[in-house]
Amino acid sequence: MRTIIAALAALLLITETAAAKGPFYTRDAVVIWTDSYRFKPEPSRLPAAIKMLSTAGALRDPENAGFHVGFIAGVLGANPKLAKNLVSGMLPLPESDQWIVVRAIAYSGLPEWKELLHSVAPKLPARQAMIDQYLAGRLPTLDRIELDKNPTFLEKVQMHVGIKLPSPEVSYGKNPELLDTLWGQYFATGEYGPIYRILAMLPWSKDRDMVERLTVGSMAKVTLANNATTYPDLLLLLKSMAKYQSEEVAKPLGEVIQAAETAQAPRLKKEALAAIDELKRKGPGYRREMTVWGYVGQGAIAVGCIAAAVASLTTLGLPCVVGGAVTSAALNYRTAQ
Repeated sequence: MRTIIAALAALLLITETAAAKGPFYTRDAVVIWTDSYRFKPEPSRLPAAIKMLSTAGALRDPENAGFHVGFIAGVLGANPKLAKNLVSGMLPLPESDQWIVVRAIAYSGLPEWKELLHSVAPKLPARQAMIDQYLAGRLPTLDRIELDKNPTFLEKVQMHVGIKLPSPEVSYGKNPELLDTLWGQYFATGEYGPIYRILAMLPWSKDRDMVERLTVGSMAKVTLANNATTYPDLLLLLKSMAKYQSEEVAKPLGEVIQAAETAQAPRLKKEALAAIDELKRKGPGYRREMTVWGYVGQGAIAVGCIAAAVASLTTLGLPCVVGGAVTSAALNYRTAQ
């Protein structure tokens, strides 16, 4: 009996080992593989994983496939000598899925990514326009996408009077899937670079002016806490990085580490959802602040004066004539009622 059990156990082990090295038969199998890839990289299995994800319909929507973009890009970037063969192994793909190969190559950070993209272009006919835009620099690579900057005081004035500020077409605030892309890159490499970029978004979790930035910052905070709870190596990495962060990053990062150590990530999620809901209900903070600006009466600032300051990009400290009285254009502030 023991001999039979031992034989069955050996057969099961052989079968599992063969399955581990062979093709992927389910989407869950790919998830398990990517989950531990950074500990034991197997770049040669990437094409099979992408084929399975394509079959499962997981690559059609760019908004929901950001992780896969980052993962592919991370594997390609870490294996420059294998990159061309890995990309060739992923193809052909349905027209609906071809975009992911284009973007992953552009995001890979490979020194010769343009040459690689140009060489596989004939196999990606449905995405020629996208390829052309990346090659021409009209679409940014991942390392060229800057974090959205905080609006200055004057820019808040402009926003209050309805002036739309110029902003890049692709940004972390406008494209929350880029957060997933950074996570995919981390799971493919285990490097601190993607995590460093995610940490830079943490101050947005306190944003009270822009729903988009508050949402992305909250997502960064919650995903860091969730993943640090699940993966001890990530928690150690966050702790090692914490002492090098600015105060505005260090404080929310401390909350992330505390939540991970005490398994309180769900609490962070509830707080984030409440903050987003409040901002949607009350409106941007800069608009609420503007309610205490220049009320009607002596020394108040006329709307025309604010518009003139905005149009000329002058400081609000310049004199402005309002109702016959000469007054500083410094705002007549009063406590909001």
